[in-house]
Amino acid sequence: MRTDLAALTADLVAIDSVNPALVPGGAGETEIARFVAGWARAAGLEASTLEATPGRPSVLVRAAGSGGGRTLLLCAHLDTVGTEGMADAHRPRVDGDRLYGRGAYDMKAGLAAALAACRELADTGLAGDVVVAAVADEEHESLGVQEALRAVRADGAVVTEPTELELVVAHKGFVWSEIEITGRAAHGSRPHLGTDAIVKAGPILSAVGALDTGLAERVHPRLGRGSIHAGRIAGGGELSSYPGRCVVALERRTLPGETAATVEAELAALLDGCRAEDPALVAAQRTLLERSPFEQDEQAAIVRAVGAAAADVLGAPPPLAGASYWADAALIAAAGIPTVMLGPGGAGAHATEEWVSLPDTVAVARTLIAAGERFCA
Repeated sequence: MRTDLAALTADLVAIDSVNPALVPGGAGETEIARFVAGWARAAGLEASTLEATPGRPSVLVRAAGSGGGRTLLLCAHLDTVGTEGMADAHRPRVDGDRLYGRGAYDMKAGLAAALAACRELADTGLAGDVVVAAVADEEHESLGVQEALRAVRADGAVVTEPTELELVVAHKGFVWSEIEITGRAAHGSRPHLGTDAIVKAGPILSAVGALDTGLAERVHPRLGRGSIHAGRIAGGGELSSYPGRCVVALERRTLPGETAATVEAELAALLDGCRAEDPALVAAQRTLLERSPFEQDEQAAIVRAVGAAAADVLGAPPPLAGASYWADAALIAAAGIPTVMLGPGGAGAHATEEWVSLPDTVAVARTLIAAGERFCA
């Protein structure tokens, strides 16, 4: 199986699928979706392409069961981040137990494991279906998984993001916000006419730091603490002018139970505190994007099935864990499908050197096969 999985992962890595929403002119998912659909049909599986957003296709691959069993959804994304700073990003290279290349770790090895498991499970006579959702745009707006969830129903799901062979039952969410500070533009030689919006941002940034420190008081057993940081600040023009506007962009990583409303209330209180110190402060907050956290009941059937399968493959039960990053698991769970995450180890997600463990990829595929046999019977 290792040779087969290494070859399939290498084929996927060799296809440029940089997300064009992140990198203007990026190749997108058209070529890799065509490859996945062709591979699936050659393996005797059903394959259908979804493309509600032109140029951003996803693929559903299905091993149809005999009927009466539960449906297992395996989900992996097709897109990658950009390749700036990488040499030969789409030329896969194997060195010992590692396969290098953009997307190898995040997450084409996980996709290869899901596809291989689906192919193997097609020949086992299961009652239930096994469906692989190879989805577009996870790295930006998750267009693909949202479209896939309108087309498929399932009783349980495994997202094969890289988890270092841990069974992930929770992950953080995030809220992106902006605070706009309004000053008064004026010539630098006329300070009595100007109000420096960038300087006015200083106390706000200090308050953001204090808010982040306070978030350490609440700790989730799987995810640790929430956080907030300033990701970008913009304002001003020429050095000879007082800036009339400054915008601070914030990211708040959220825990289960925290929402955009939670973050909006925190920032409203933060700005009220700043105004108490500076009544002349003019500032407004707006929410740009929310992605909810994910938390799965650890007694759910999908957790038991994947955990038992992994124990058989690995020789010991996998540790239950939380992930600090966001993934499509949250959207799948929000659709009412009990969900876990399990994927290989490696390193270099979004970095200039990326690699995945081939033995781990084999272990993931074997675990998915054993889990399918349990869950879909």
